[in-house]
Amino acid sequence: MSKLIFTESYEKRAKKFFKQHPQLIKQYEKTLKLIELNPLHPSLRLHKLKGKQGDIYSVSINISYRITIDFIIEKNTIIPVDIGSHSEVY
Repeated sequence: MSKLIFTESYEKRAKKFFKQHPQLIKQYEKTLKLIELNPLHPSLRLHKLKGKQGDIYSVSINISYRITIDFIIEKNTIIPVDIGSHSEVY
């Protein structure tokens, strides 16, 4: 099982995001639970980003919204970095 570590900056971004999108809270919570249980689950659509963000991964909350994460496999640690639409987080 992986461990999620939330930074202060991520928590601020998430708070702002959920003020704009309160209808996504349940999907978000489900996504976080799934990340902890099995970060490689197909429904998360985990993939490594390219270019400047090449050390960051992305998982899907739904078809429109993503969470970018720092995914440290060796220590089973996952650190959410940003949350938002495809264009906002990439």
